Amino acid sequence: MELVIIDGLDGCGKSTQAQLMMQSLKSMRKTACLRVHPETDNWFGLRARVYLYSKGKSAHFASALFYMVDVIRSILLFSWRREDFVIFVRYLMGTAYLPSPLDTVAYNFFSSTVPKSRNMFFLDVSPAEAAARIAENRTETEMFESLEALRKVREKALSLTRFDEWTIIDSNKPMNEVASALRKSMFGE
Repeated sequence: MELVIIDGLDGCGKSTQAQLMMQSLKSMRKTACLRVHPETDNWFGLRARVYLYSKGKSAHFASALFYMVDVIRSILLFSWRREDFVIFVRYLMGTAYLPSPLDTVAYNFFSSTVPKSRNMFFLDVSPAEAAARIAENRTETEMFESLEALRKVREKALSLTRFDEWTIIDSNKPMNEVASALRKSMFGE
């Protein structure tokens, strides 16, 4: 089983790229499982989603806490499946949503305890492009989806990539170019 991690700002195309990766793997006759956090198949993921649409510091911490528990639950339940690949959307970079310096402390703690991969991708998108995509595709926004919040989270997330071997992919580009960059990085295509 090979772990693939696709992370990045809201609006960077993580879920879209994960679906395209699933299609590519299927065409290669590989089996794969996809986990998009926060998930809707468990109480922790559902609670994280509720708090993402709430306001205030307590909602901020609650969303981060439930998100982290949801990811840990997925690791425990899905990383041992008999699949060729397990694709995780949102993994370690959820810690970038925590206030500084807690973001770095949490990242380093989780990074030292959860499985990692040679296929860890951070889809980097400009905050303005992310905000435009969010506005175009959603009727309601989460607490971290304002332009200012996207700027702060992007800066923190990019600084966290230095702690591990993340492959940073420019996702300001068209969807097919991003998918091609992911495949090239994984399979040398």
